[in-house]
Amino acid sequence: MLIHKGIEIHDLCLYIKKSKCLIIGDLHIGFEESLNRQGVMIPRTQFKEIIEKIQELLKKFNPKTVILIGDVKHEFGIITNQEWNQLTKIFQLIREHSELIILKGNHDKILEPIASKSNVKVVPEYILDDIQFLHGDIIPKALKPIIIIGHEHPAISFKERPSERFKCFLKGKYHKSTLIVMPSFNFISEGSDITKNRPLSPFLKKMNLENLEVWVIQDKVYYFGKLKNIN
Repeated sequence: MLIHKGIEIHDLCLYIKKSKCLIIGDLHIGFEESLNRQGVMIPRTQFKEIIEKIQELLKKFNPKTVILIGDVKHEFGIITNQEWNQLTKIFQLIREHSELIILKGNHDKILEPIASKSNVKVVPEYILDDIQFLHGDIIPKALKPIIIIGHEHPAISFKERPSERFKCFLKGKYHKSTLIVMPSFNFISEGSDITKNRPLSPFLKKMNLENLEVWVIQDKVYYFGKLKNIN
């Protein structure tokens, strides 16, 4: 389903057909290990799901470029064994098929040692024609007509099912630019409920959230119109 001219939603990812570019949101590899250290005994099954989904996407689209839009790892100040081993496998898998671009997220303070092992650079932003890819935790001075970010992990709930959250894409106007917000590519976390929680991204903090358009991801993509008309 199109979210913007030339930009398609496929599951939790975006695909730009013209440039054969696949965009994947926040992975947060190492999240389970972090929870385990806090005493939450969650099984470490996410990596198998993530690697299988990425393999499926690479086979389906055969992309020229894959962009990981930041927060590929979870821990701020260290590299855990889980992060090192699993991210190395993910980077190598993608590089066997495509050029890999990694944006530096706020969780990626110590990412370069893993990336350099796979000969991948970590960059603050990436420009493709009139599209600007950012993690979303910092607003740069110069902005392109279309901005795609992660960071927010948007999800939505409905008054009929208030205890459930559904991952979603958001789209709205940020000054003169069109802003698209991607959900996380993490299958453990349901995301942050945009209807209840204060936004994380400085972009969204400066916007009228009620005018954001919402695409919910479930068995397929569902367009719900503007946020103000949902609940």
